[in-house]
Amino acid sequence: MCTGKCSTCIGISLYPLALVSIICNIILFFPGWETIYAKEDADGKYRLTDEVKYMGGLIGGGILVLIPAIHIHSTGRKGCCGNRCGMFLSIIFSVIGVVGALYSIVVAAVGLLNGPVCMNPSGIWERPFKNQTESYLSNSEMWELCTEPKDVVVFNIGLFGALLGAGCIELLLCLFQAVNGLFGCICGTCNNKEVS
Repeated sequence: MCTGKCSTCIGISLYPLALVSIICNIILFFPGWETIYAKEDADGKYRLTDEVKYMGGLIGGGILVLIPAIHIHSTGRKGCCGNRCGMFLSIIFSVIGVVGALYSIVVAAVGLLNGPVCMNPSGIWERPFKNQTESYLSNSEMWELCTEPKDVVVFNIGLFGALLGAGCIELLLCLFQAVNGLFGCICGTCNNKEVS
């Protein structure tokens, strides 16, 4: 497969992954499908995890991957970006995508490990899984430590898991494009009328 066509495939594949990351991060602001938890309470605190506020999916897996995806996709076409210079720039954009994907992966992994902010059976808002010796991910009986918002543990695991998966695929695609861009710089993009 020529480097230009490969860039087109990678760019097109990154679009839905960036969109999934953005949507998942936005939904994380509304645990239990309620808006009240995103509002400041009487103590001046929000009932959201810090990892939601870091916006790894919106900034990292979303914007920092979407911008490179647009350039990577355009390197597969004939014209201003479908040349050796465009392929060189795609390496730089791929590195930006790698940084964004890594940010999304790290934030999602920490969000999964620490668990959600929720009300415990005593009526106190906390992160009950943060300092546990046993992982709540493999022991669903521990999920009863969260009484509010409704099903927040499943909500948290599902969305942070989706962010983690999307980030890993984005990382692999951006790394692959960096290698593809290097070959494109050396060999060209296989376009019939390549502009140098």
